[in-house]
Amino acid sequence: MRRRDFVLLVAGAMAPPCVAAAQQKAMPVIGFLSFFSPATNPSEIGRGAVPQGLYQTGFVEGQNIAIERRWAEGHYDRLPAMAADLVSRKVDLIVTFGGTPPALAAKSATSTIPIVFTGLANPVGIGLVASLARPGGNITGFSNLTGELTPKRLELLCELVPQATVIALLVNPDNPGLGEQYLGFMQEAAHTKGIQLPVLKARTEGEIDTAFGSLGQLEAGGLVVSPDAFLDSRSEQFVELASRYAVPASRICS
Repeated sequence: MRRRDFVLLVAGAMAPPCVAAAQQKAMPVIGFLSFFSPATNPSEIGRGAVPQGLYQTGFVEGQNIAIERRWAEGHYDRLPAMAADLVSRKVDLIVTFGGTPPALAAKSATSTIPIVFTGLANPVGIGLVASLARPGGNITGFSNLTGELTPKRLELLCELVPQATVIALLVNPDNPGLGEQYLGFMQEAAHTKGIQLPVLKARTEGEIDTAFGSLGQLEAGGLVVSPDAFLDSRSEQFVELASRYAVPASRICS
């Protein structure tokens, strides 16, 4: 989805018929709920694409629109309280960033305030919306539709290291969006390829180091990193560790 299309989606969810009408009522408030920190993801909800796009549609923060930002700073467990806080402040719209967990937290917090999610792999499969064509309820957004493509990364890795009989899968156990369906896709792909797929878990930088350190004992010929906002933020660490241990790794941003 292009930036302008996303901004129009956000602006549409605000539902003012025009800027003049918005100025005649109390200033609308957008609540931004992000898994990230301002340092790691400033562009979307800081002074980047979304505020600039809103400006292009006639909305200027501090003049005819207000923005309440909430940053979980890499902690999934903070999201429910932050979503509840935005609801208590009676924001007009909640926009979520950082994958499935912020969207689920917002959905659990309100059934009436409009919610716009961004870049989820499988919003239907996790029960966030009824369907892509008719999401229903108070939630809409856009999906990158990568969920069912994830096993393809395992197949590609197997082609790169055809001698491998073990490929490890790294997941974040704190990610509430990591469901049985995702693991089922991966296990089915591994079975088709005739390889073992041990599951490793990492929720911290240290646990990522430990996971890589265990690959030798597992005799793993490669590593697939599951889509996850925290794991996505550790790109440099993955590159360094994959080089240090000489293990091919495949990952895709959530």
